[in-house]
Amino acid sequence: MASFTNRGTKQKPSWQYTISRYVNGKYKPIRKGGFKTKKEAQLAAAEVEAQLRKGSFVENLKIAFVDYFEKWFKLYKLDLKGPTVKHYKSTLKYIKEFFGDKPIQDIIRSEYQEFLNHYGKIYSKETMLKVHGHIKSCLESAIEDGIIQYNFAKKAKVTGLPAKNKDEKYLNFKESEMLYYELFNRLNRGLSYYAILLLLVSGMRFEELVGLTRDDFDFNNNTIRINKTWGYKNDMPKGFGSTKNEQSKRVISIDPKVMNEFKKLFLKMPNNIHKLVFFSPVSKYNVITNNAVNKALRIVLKDLSIKNIITCHELRHTHASALIYKKATIPYICERLGHSSPDITYKRYLHLMKELRLEEDAVAINMYQNG
Repeated sequence: MASFTNRGTKQKPSWQYTISRYVNGKYKPIRKGGFKTKKEAQLAAAEVEAQLRKGSFVENLKIAFVDYFEKWFKLYKLDLKGPTVKHYKSTLKYIKEFFGDKPIQDIIRSEYQEFLNHYGKIYSKETMLKVHGHIKSCLESAIEDGIIQYNFAKKAKVTGLPAKNKDEKYLNFKESEMLYYELFNRLNRGLSYYAILLLLVSGMRFEELVGLTRDDFDFNNNTIRINKTWGYKNDMPKGFGSTKNEQSKRVISIDPKVMNEFKKLFLKMPNNIHKLVFFSPVSKYNVITNNAVNKALRIVLKDLSIKNIITCHELRHTHASALIYKKATIPYICERLGHSSPDITYKRYLHLMKELRLEEDAVAINMYQNG
């Protein structure tokens, strides 16, 4: 049976629970304090009592939250690549900054909410949802390991700054169409324009693009095989690397007109030891740089009087939104972009095309007009 005591004041309460317990005939109560409300203390005590009834309560040596998260991350997230690894490392950094070496067993719900509120004033809600998701998963593992008795991240409220305006992350269909036709006029200006064109019609990630070799192009079937990446910046493995996930290994169909331009390019372009399509002898990474492609993209967009200046990564979003506009299904888009699940595609891209919403409104309004 648990009892509850306010060790603080009325203005600044600090509730503690005490659970009566006897071990080998000796009174050995379980106590924990620091709860801001009696309700929090009651919920925490109830979970510990449930563990005691199951016979699964284990008293552990204290372990710093930051140490447990790092160990969990390195043990269970070995298959993560690229930006996803950076997200987990960022979460580890935030935990270290806020909690220091505080034991995971001593952290309570209200303190974790303060953590979310603190970083929610600095980072976007999208970022904080990722951080919260990482921590919740880690704590579930800690419960399974018997390190803690309850998940202090449960029912926490995630806050954050507004995300970047989604209209700025992609071109609408008419703008992407203008870009498509103009790029054919600029292919004689260098590989960056070939890169922009292929990113626009494929939705590839940049590391997948620069990882392409001549052998990946099937000119008979107008397809490209994507099964590797290339390290194009300091925080990536040097040379060829694996794709972001297993689903990212794919073969995609490409516009025959675009494929024909690459067929002509291969005939006039000297080969290289790695057979890289976007090889650059002057680059320290041996491929064209992300900055060079972004610079070329900015130039062509300005020349077309397109005010929405996007990056080459946002050509991936543009490709997805164009597919949605043309009524492609979510499972198809998921497969084409190499997402790990259709849920990711649905959440990330379904909102993008305003043109599609207008058409759907027209259908709803005129549904029975011709009946």
